[in-house]
Amino acid sequence: MQKQLNHNQRAAVCHENGPMLVLAGPGSGKTTVLLCRIRRLLEQGLARPNKILALTFSRAAADEMRERFRAAHGADGVSFGTFHSIFFRILRSRYGWGMERVLAEEERRSAVRGILEEMEWDIPDLDEYTAQFLTQLSLMKNELAELSAFRPNGIPPAEFKKLCRAYEGYKERQEKTDFDDMLTECYWLLEKDAEARKYWQRRFRYILVDEFQDVNRAQFECLRILAEEHGNLFVVGDDDQSIYGFRGARPDFLLKFQDVFPNAARVTLNINYRSTDRIILLAERVISQNGARFTKEMTGIGEEGQKVTFFLAATPAMEAERIGEKIASLLDEGVPMREIAVITRTNLQCGAFARELYRRSIPYELRDSGGNIYEHWITKDLLAYLLLAENEEADSALRRILNKPKRYISKELLAEAEKMPYTLLRSFFVCPSLKKWQEQQLENLREDLANIRKKMPYDGLKYVRKVIGYDEYLEEYAAYRKTSAQALWEIAEEITEMAKDAADAAAFREGLEEMSRQMKERPKDSGRERNGVVLTTMHGAKGLEFQEVFLPTLVEGVVPHEKGVSAGELEEERRLFYVAMTRAKEHLCLSAVRSRYDKETEPSRFLGEMGLDAASIFQKKIKKS
Repeated sequence: MQKQLNHNQRAAVCHENGPMLVLAGPGSGKTTVLLCRIRRLLEQGLARPNKILALTFSRAAADEMRERFRAAHGADGVSFGTFHSIFFRILRSRYGWGMERVLAEEERRSAVRGILEEMEWDIPDLDEYTAQFLTQLSLMKNELAELSAFRPNGIPPAEFKKLCRAYEGYKERQEKTDFDDMLTECYWLLEKDAEARKYWQRRFRYILVDEFQDVNRAQFECLRILAEEHGNLFVVGDDDQSIYGFRGARPDFLLKFQDVFPNAARVTLNINYRSTDRIILLAERVISQNGARFTKEMTGIGEEGQKVTFFLAATPAMEAERIGEKIASLLDEGVPMREIAVITRTNLQCGAFARELYRRSIPYELRDSGGNIYEHWITKDLLAYLLLAENEEADSALRRILNKPKRYISKELLAEAEKMPYTLLRSFFVCPSLKKWQEQQLENLREDLANIRKKMPYDGLKYVRKVIGYDEYLEEYAAYRKTSAQALWEIAEEITEMAKDAADAAAFREGLEEMSRQMKERPKDSGRERNGVVLTTMHGAKGLEFQEVFLPTLVEGVVPHEKGVSAGELEEERRLFYVAMTRAKEHLCLSAVRSRYDKETEPSRFLGEMGLDAASIFQKKIKKS
C-alpha cells in the first residue's frame, strides 16, 4: 500500500518515534495515512497491537477505521475508539463503572425538563431551553471551566448556575454520570491519581488521533498526560477545518501543538484527491484570508473540471426554485441523487429547498437534527393567533398567546376565568376582579382577532407580528434570555414566508403539518447509503463529499452569519465556508439573493475574496428591476 502513497504521505507513515503533527487538507487521504502508519508500526515490530490507540470523534468513524484496517491488514487487537468510549474505559477500570451508570441522552433531557417544571420558570418551550442548557453545560465541561467563571450563551448566568447545581444534585442522588463527565472525570483521574496515570501511559505506547482540529481542552489535556511517558502522539488534522467552536473545539490546540511538544515533527498533506483544480483554487483564495493558520497551498491532481458557477435570484423562494430546476436536470442526466447536495449555513434555510424538492417529487434526505421549525414554539404561537381568529372558543390557543405580547393578564385572573362556565375569552369579561385596563386589553385583542379574520394567512401573520407587536415580544424575550433576537425573527419570517401561497388558515396548517412529518421521518442513521438529494448544514456536511454541491444564499448576515462579529468568529465562519466548498468533487454552484424577508441584501464578502465581483452583479440586477 505504501507504494501508492505520495512523498509527504510516506513521510508521515514512516515517522519513527516522538510526536508528529500531520496537516491534512481536504481530500488528502488522512485516514489512509493513519491506517498505513498503524500497519507499519506492527510490521516493524515497534509495538504490539494492544499498545496502539487510535482515536476519533464518532462511533461511525471509529467503526469505519477498524473495519478498513481489518479488511486491509487482517490484524486485530488495536484499540479503535471515540474519546468518550476510551475515556470511559479508563474510568471503568478505576471505579468499576458500568454503562448503566451513564445517563442516555433522552434520560438527560428528561431530567433537566423535570427540574425546570419543578422550578416553574416562564419558559415558552422547555425542549428548546433544555437543549440550550445542555449545550452550554457541555461547553463549560469541555473547557474545564469553573461554574463561577463560566458565562453561558442564551441563558442568564444566575439561571444557568441554579439549574446546573440542580442537575448535578440529581445525578448525585441517582448515582449517575453523563457523557460530558467522561471527559472531565477522566482528566481529573489522570491528573491526580499517579497509579492510574502510570498504568495508562504504559498501556498505550502509540496514540494516533484523527480530526485533531476538533479536540476541546479536556480532550487535549488527557492526550497530553497519556503521551507523557513515550511521547508518541501522532495527530492528523486541518486547522482550516476547525468549525466546532460552539463545542469548545479551537484551532489553537493544533496551531500550538509544537509549542506543547517542541520536538514534534511536522508534515503537510497538500494534494487534494477529491476536488477539481478550479474548486481548490477558489477555496484556497478564501481560506488564505485567515490570519491564524498554517499555510498549506493545496493542489489537485490536474483535473480542471467544470467551471464554478454563480447566479443571483430575487428571493430565497426563487433561488430554491432555480436550484430545484438544476437538480431535476442533473437527475435527468443520470447523476445519482446521493451525489447531489444543497449545503446551507443554518438548518432553518433547508426548509425552502425541502419544500421545493417535495413539490417536484424529488426524494431528499435531511441530515441535521437542528430542531423541527414547524413545531417550534414561535410557530405554535403564530398558528394560535390564526386559530383563535377563526374560532374565539379555541381556549388552548388563547392560553398560549394571552401575554404574547404582554397584556398583563395575571395567573390569578386566568385561574378565576377558568372556573367560569363559558369559553375562556368570554369568561374574562365576567370576572369580578377584572380591572378596567385589563378589560381594554382584552377588547383590543378581540378587535385584533376580527382584523386577522378578514385577512389571508400571510397578511394575518404580518398583522400579528407588526401591529399586535409579536416581534417586539420576541425582542424582549431575547434580551431576557441573553440570546439573538435576529435568530427568533428569522424563524417567524420563515413561517410567515410559508403562508404566502396558502389559500386559508386550514391549508396553511396542513402545509406545516406535512413539512413537520417529513422532518420527523428524517433518517437517523447517517452512516447508511443515502437515498435522496442531501440537504444539510455546513456543519453537517463535514466529512462528506458529493459530485454536485449547491451553496445558496451567500449574503452578509447568512454567510458569514450575523453572529460572526469578532475577528475569531469571522475566521471560523470562513473555515466553515471553506469546508462547504471542499465537499464538491466536480461542480460547485454558488448563489445569492437580492432580498431576504423583504429586505435588500449585500453579497457575502467571501464571494469577493474568491475573486467574484458580486457587488457589481447585485447593482446591475437592481438597475434592471
